[in-house]
Amino acid sequence: MLRRGEKQVAKQNNTKVVSAPPTGMQVVWREFKKDKVALFSLISLMIAIVGIFIWATFFIDQDSVMRISLRDKFAEPGAKYLLGADAGGRDILGQLIVGARNSIMIAIAITMITGIFGILIGLACGYFGGWIDNMFMRIIDFFITVPSTMIIIVFITIVPKLTVTSFILIMSIFMWTGTARLVRSKALSESRRDYINASKTLGTNDFIIILKELMPNLSSILIVELTLNFAGNVGIETGLSYLGFGLPPSTPSLGTLVSYANNPLVLSQYWWVWLPAALTILLLMLGINYVGQALRRAADAKQRLG
Repeated sequence: MLRRGEKQVAKQNNTKVVSAPPTGMQVVWREFKKDKVALFSLISLMIAIVGIFIWATFFIDQDSVMRISLRDKFAEPGAKYLLGADAGGRDILGQLIVGARNSIMIAIAITMITGIFGILIGLACGYFGGWIDNMFMRIIDFFITVPSTMIIIVFITIVPKLTVTSFILIMSIFMWTGTARLVRSKALSESRRDYINASKTLGTNDFIIILKELMPNLSSILIVELTLNFAGNVGIETGLSYLGFGLPPSTPSLGTLVSYANNPLVLSQYWWVWLPAALTILLLMLGINYVGQALRRAADAKQRLG
């Protein structure tokens, strides 16, 4: 028989300690620790992007890189040009670094503009519903039904002096609808939950409910969506530049470098002109894809945990 004091000690020892549910960042970090490839991709992408921006901004002069030198036409990789030169005698390494910076910068800008616009419209449609939802959904349906790629090419063609800013704006006009539809669908389900109804009953302002209660519960989905959109925007920019409808010829781009492979002679004999850019695009897409998959699993895990 246990005495009274011994029973109290036994009860205390058998007490179960309920730990707090993990935060969003803890779930994300746990997924990255389990997936070593995704963790390596995340670290490599961060180092590569920061290094490219620092190198292209402070150590490379774009005008000198794009200066034509016919004496160095198709110069092989060596001491003078580490990755060789193109048909105009221009340094491939300099064009690769500046082109990667331009492609990444354009993709980031398009992702931010379309992300902010799509999130705001999606939250408004999902939370308020009614005529606001009907109006914006008809606009989104219109943008989805039109051949956006062809219209983007037409706009790029008719713009008299295409710049990086105008290119970003043209792309952003047609790229926000996917984010808006996703946020709207998630906001519709969240806005019917008890915590939203309780805040409405207490008379909390709608904008405070959206920003402080609704949007944080969509944060994991939004991170995944913006990450995958970033990869898609890099692919669209390089694809249009490859087809000749991207940045102007005086502005380096990864797609422009890859487009040199359209020449059979360059494709077969001067591999250093197009292969580094193609490998850069491939590694960039793979890295973002692995990071996006890890973020998607973390978002699913956070949703299961409530």
